[in-house]
Amino acid sequence: MAARTPSVSCVFVCHDGAARLLLARRGPGARDEPGTWDTGAGALEFGETFEAAVAREVREEYVTSPLAITLLGVRNVLRDDPPSHWVAVVFAVRVDPAEVAIGEPHKFDRIGWFTRDALPAPRHSQLAPTLALLPEHLDRLR
Repeated sequence: MAARTPSVSCVFVCHDGAARLLLARRGPGARDEPGTWDTGAGALEFGETFEAAVAREVREEYVTSPLAITLLGVRNVLRDDPPSHWVAVVFAVRVDPAEVAIGEPHKFDRIGWFTRDALPAPRHSQLAPTLALLPEHLDRLR
């Protein structure tokens, strides 16, 4: 059996610099948990910095460029269903809401702006632990 190693994912919580978070609903073509709401994420590519990966993924998923990128923390994600293991490097990313659109319609079928106290359902299994790393006051981020 070949050795298995965890992948590295750059997870990003896009926000408007105030109290709203950008979430996407995973479509039928999503890798896992279709129909659930989640933040953005993408694999770190060989030779890429974390910030470059985040900027690339934000452009791919939401057709906009980050105004600011802030490291929030790192999570070791072990999941039974489906069996998976990855290291999530989590960032907050401020974007201009007027420039956001769905860039990968094969993966996401809706996007929306939400406050923490009014998040949509159903939620991806990793959304709560990701949002737990986000400061209470988004306006304190760059």
